[in-house]
Order: sequence, then C-alpha cells, then structure tokens
Amino acid sequence: MSKQIVVCLKQVPDNTKVDQAALSGQSAIPRSGVDMMMNPFDEYALETALRLKESFGDGASITILSLGDDSVKNVVKKAIAAGADAAFVVNDPAVLQADPAGRATALSAAVKSLVPDAHVMLFGQASLDDGMAQTGPMTAELLNWPSVTACKGAEGNGDALTATRVTERGVETHQVNLPAVFCMMKCDYELRSSNIKGVMKANKTQIPFKTLADIGATLPEPVLTVSSLDARPAKSAGTVVEADGNAAGAASQLVEFLKQHKAL
Repeated sequence: MSKQIVVCLKQVPDNTKVDQAALSGQSAIPRSGVDMMMNPFDEYALETALRLKESFGDGASITILSLGDDSVKNVVKKAIAAGADAAFVVNDPAVLQADPAGRATALSAAVKSLVPDAHVMLFGQASLDDGMAQTGPMTAELLNWPSVTACKGAEGNGDALTATRVTERGVETHQVNLPAVFCMMKCDYELRSSNIKGVMKANKTQIPFKTLADIGATLPEPVLTVSSLDARPAKSAGTVVEADGNAAGAASQLVEFLKQHKAL
C-alpha cells in the first residue's frame, strides 16, 4: 500500500518584524499589517516529509493541512512548490479563535475526512507565535495514534519509522509503528529550495477551503486563554567568577552563587 503523509503547517508572524515592546498588554500577536511566514519548525517537518516520500517510493504522496484564512495560501503554495502534492485549508471563524485542543480537534477531523488513509502525520515541535507545543500530541491522542515529540529525524520505508529524539538525558532512538505522529525540532537538514517546475505546479494547484461543517467537526469551548503579553526582558550582565589561579576558590564562589539563586 502506498504511504500517505500529512504535514500540518501554521502561518505565523515574522518575529523579526514585530515590535516586541508594542505587544505589552495585548492578548494576542497581531496578524494584520505584519509580514507572515511558515512556522520555522514546520519547515523541518516538511523537509522530513519530502525525504520520507522519497524513501517510500512510488505512490507515496504528501498532503498539507493548515488552519487559517485566505492568506495562509502563501505558505501552503510554498510547500507545494517544494514537493507536496495536495493541500487543504480549514477556514472557519471558530478555528481562528481556537486553543490547542480546538486546533487538534479540527486537524484530527480533517485527517479522518480528507486523508482517511494517512500513515504519517508531521508537525513542527512548536509554533513561533505561542510556543505551546501541544497541538501535535493532542491530535495524535484524538486519532489514537502514537506520537513522538522533539524529533531530530524520522526515517524508514516500511510499516514503522525510526525516530531520533533529543531530550535532557541525551539522544533516544524509537521505532514507531504506523500510523503515527511526529513533531519535529530543528534538524540537521534544511527545507530544500523550490525549482521553477515546483513553483509552476504551486501556482496551478487548487487549494480547497473547508469549513468545520465540511469535515464534521465541532470544536470544544476553549479552556486556555491569554490575558496579556509582555516583551521579553532585556538580558542583564552575567556574573564572572574570577579564578585567579585558585580553582577551589572559584568553585566555592560558583556554589554560593547557585545557592543564592536556589539552583542548588
């Protein structure tokens, strides 16, 4: 059976062009009047999908799923230009206000309705705008699929994939039976560049927009709300421990510093 891969892409504000100070007191990052881009972690998910498609061979395909309004077509077309085969956008007022549980509900319903034979689902580990890292694992739970987070890579060409995962304890390797969800961190490879043929394909590809009713989904009431945002505080100067040839003294200074900051 040919493998069907789904990549979930999110459009986020370009954080290099957002006035961080102006965010203080707001409840959301503004999305109108700012430059938008593909979520950086999602680029690694897309490139991983392209590599899996090549390893799966004939018949394998990649479908892009995204939640958003008409403007999200820009990042979806970028994915098609890179090598994805098809795409759907769920565009509904409720989706735009959804929390991670609501987004997971919409995406799991979209997979069941639009790509029912999917074998692999790829997410970026977290989105640049809220950084919650919850939508991927929640989607897996709603699909009753296993999930692996913090992935540095996923490869294979059979009914299981081998995922490399990075944790505070070191590098882990997991063999996961399909279907499964993988949430990608920054990998040792970047999203490939698009060629002219890919760009022409993206310009010709129709991107269907679906409502929640189209995919048979009803979102739960949000349980998570953001009351206000604050700009990240400026970094203070570090504390330098002077050894002056006395390693034991420097170590004592360091231990005392850590105790004062309740790190020990």
